[in-house]
Amino acid sequence: MTAEQTATTPTTPAPGTGPTPSTSSPPGSGEVVLVTGASSGIGRATAVLFAERGASLVLVARSESTLEAAAAECRAAGARAVQVAPVDVLDRAGVQAAVDTATGTFGRLDVVVHAATVMAYGRLEELDPDVFERVVDTALHGTNNLVKAVIPVFRRQERGSMIVVSSLLASITAPTMGAYVAAKWGQLGMIRTLQQELRELPHVQVSAVAPGGTTTPIYDQAATVLGNTGHPPPPVYTPERVARAIVDRVANPRRLKQSGFTNPVIIAGFRLFPPVFDALVGPLLKVFGMSRDPMPATTGNVFAPVPEKEATRGKYWGI
Repeated sequence: MTAEQTATTPTTPAPGTGPTPSTSSPPGSGEVVLVTGASSGIGRATAVLFAERGASLVLVARSESTLEAAAAECRAAGARAVQVAPVDVLDRAGVQAAVDTATGTFGRLDVVVHAATVMAYGRLEELDPDVFERVVDTALHGTNNLVKAVIPVFRRQERGSMIVVSSLLASITAPTMGAYVAAKWGQLGMIRTLQQELRELPHVQVSAVAPGGTTTPIYDQAATVLGNTGHPPPPVYTPERVARAIVDRVANPRRLKQSGFTNPVIIAGFRLFPPVFDALVGPLLKVFGMSRDPMPATTGNVFAPVPEKEATRGKYWGI
């Protein structure tokens, strides 16, 4: 792994200490924040929002070129310092090195946002097993790699905040989304377990934020065997809106925050009226969640990044 300094290196504080923001500093000024999935979508929007608070950032993603673009955007937004780590979250040693970069350079690690994910469309019987496994592995092993690197730091500091970007699909199911559903259900189970395991550390907080449909490039980058990809189902939110919910979890941690005002209604329908939900979810997804542009079978960005499709926002309008 490489980690390149992209701003003037600040004076390194002693471990567990750091500058105290003045009364004129913006909220959160001086935070040390690591963001995975920082080159695109919700991760990138969140990195920029922390930059606006004056944070020092370590940005993690697979694509070095778009990661550098995200770093430049964060510097322009007001970040105190930015480093990039072109790493796949499935690379355990690379993830550890990125965390070591944060603590070694800035003396501590205050916040970790885990937004790295990949997605695939296809019936379970038709989806390539390697694609299915990679989607699930990215969520489960990727999250576990980050936990193994981050939580020991938080234990030593006796403080820290980890926010994982979950999904509405961690609480419901949908046909042709089985790989992503399995990934997100499993990831949320890990996070809830971690929350229980850290109860003895009152200043170490782990939160999950579950967006509904969000206008990011993940839909265009997804693997598919359906002859088309998807698009965010309405209501569609901007990644910046979800980023605000993520940043708010630092001061207001939650076990699981639904970022979408229809999410609780959809979840209630899934749990309370399963026959009705099962009858409706397929047709509704086909009408409101599937693109009509033809797309040959593709593995998308599941195995490797597609830098030309990475950006903060996707092509759909959001609120």
